[in-house]
Amino acid sequence: MSNSKSLKIHNKSDKPDNIVIRDNNVIERCISIENSLPKFMKDYFIYLKGSVAVSTRLAYLVDIQFFCSYLVEMQELTSAKDIKDISLEEFNKIKARDVNLFLGDYCTRYYKQTSKNTLIFENNNRALARKKSSISTLFKFMYRNEQLDNNITDGFNPIKLPKPQPDAIKRLEIDEVAKMLDSVENGDGLTEKEKVYWKKTKLRDKAILALFVTYGLRLNELRELNISSFNFSRGEFKIYRKRGKEVLMPINHTCELVVKDYIYNERPQSELLNDEYKDALFLSLQNKRLTAKAIRQLVKKYTSISMDTSRDNGYSPHKLRATAATSLIQNGFSIYDVQNLLDHDNVTTTQLYAAHKKHVKRDIVNNFEWIDDESDLDSLDLLNEEIINLSKDN
Repeated sequence: MSNSKSLKIHNKSDKPDNIVIRDNNVIERCISIENSLPKFMKDYFIYLKGSVAVSTRLAYLVDIQFFCSYLVEMQELTSAKDIKDISLEEFNKIKARDVNLFLGDYCTRYYKQTSKNTLIFENNNRALARKKSSISTLFKFMYRNEQLDNNITDGFNPIKLPKPQPDAIKRLEIDEVAKMLDSVENGDGLTEKEKVYWKKTKLRDKAILALFVTYGLRLNELRELNISSFNFSRGEFKIYRKRGKEVLMPINHTCELVVKDYIYNERPQSELLNDEYKDALFLSLQNKRLTAKAIRQLVKKYTSISMDTSRDNGYSPHKLRATAATSLIQNGFSIYDVQNLLDHDNVTTTQLYAAHKKHVKRDIVNNFEWIDDESDLDSLDLLNEEIINLSKDN
C-alpha cells in the first residue's frame, strides 16, 4: 500500500479501530509477500485468504517465501534469479527428496551474509515442523488444483516433536504471585531508578499483572484492550482472541477495582490524548498504547522480584498464563472450565497444567474418610503392626 496517503478507518463492524488496524497491517504484509512470489500461486493465495486466520496466512506465506528463496539460492531446481520468476514447470519437477533436503539439511543450520557479519541461523524441530506444514499445504493444494502432476507430500520425512513435559512448564507459585503483587503495590525490590517510573505507573502495572494472573490472557489480548472493552454495569469485558474470535469475559471484584483505580487515578484524561489513543486502556508515559516489548519488560521485572532472581531471569507474560492455569486447577476448577477460559484448542494442553496438582488422588481420599471413630483407627494401627510382624516371620 502506498505511504503517500494516510490510512483512514471506515469501520462499520463491532470491532474497535485498533483491532481493524492491527488486522489490516497483517493483511498488507501478506499482500506484499504474495506480490514477491510466482504468479502461478495466485489460486493458493485466494485459498489461504478464505480458509485460515490472517496470522496463519502470514506465517505460511513467510515460510513459502523462504523456501522459494532457497530454490533460487541453490540454483539446482530453478534457473530463476528472482523468486517471482520461478516457473510452474520447474516447481512441478520438485521431488519429496528435494523438500526433505531443504528441511533436514539446509534449514537446521544456514548462514546469511550482511555487510558486517556472517549470521548463523538454526531451527529446532518445532520450527521445522511448521515449515513442513506450510510447504505441505502449498503442494497439496496445487495437486488438488491440477497444477502439479503428483502429490509429493506423502514422501516428506516425519519430524518428531518432543512430548511436552509438565515439570518443564514454568510458572509462579501462589506465594510468588502474592509477592509480585505486593512489589507493584509497595515498590519493594525495585531499584531507586525503577522507583522513579514506578510512582508514575504502579496502578497501570498492578492492573496488567492482575489481569494476566486472573484470566491467563495472551500478551496481545491484553495489549489491545480499550476502555470501551469494559462494561462495568454488566460486569464483563470483551477481548479479541486468535482467529478473530470475540469473547466476553466476566470481571471479578479484584480486577474491576484495579482497572477502575488505574483509569480514574493514574491514566491521562482522554481529552489530552491523540485520537488514535483516546480509547486505549494501557498507555505508556508517552501517552501511546503500551507496546508488547514494554509489557514483556514490566512482567520480567516484577516476576524476577517475586522469585528473587535477576531481571534477565524474570518470566514472560506467557508464564503468567501458565500461572493462571495451574492456580485455577489447584483451586478445584475443572480442566474443561480452564480450557474454555484460556481458549486452548485441545484439552491435552490444559492437562499439562493439571499435572502440577501433585498427589491429587491422595488428597481426595485423605479428606474423604468414612471412619472417624478413634477406636476404629486404633484397631487399624494394630492390624498394620500385625501385618508387619507377619511379613518379617515369612
